[in-house]
Amino acid sequence: MGSHGTSKPTLLILGGVVGALTGLGIAYMLTQRSEREGGEIRLSTGEGVRLGLLVLGLLRQVSELGEKTDS
Repeated sequence: MGSHGTSKPTLLILGGVVGALTGLGIAYMLTQRSEREGGEIRLSTGEGVRLGLLVLGLLRQVSELGEKTDS
């Protein structure tokens, strides 16, 4: 990081807050869907796999944010 950028503790706290808010948002959407459908909260296998792949893709994109490009 050098003299530019954000300190490690600040970045970890920011990441934790963003992750917690994202998790709360997902939980809220799932509970709203279950209330609309009048049942319990369910996540099908396909939805779980799709969500997992989306999270992995997001993590990959975040890990590439600071990399320099040759262009």
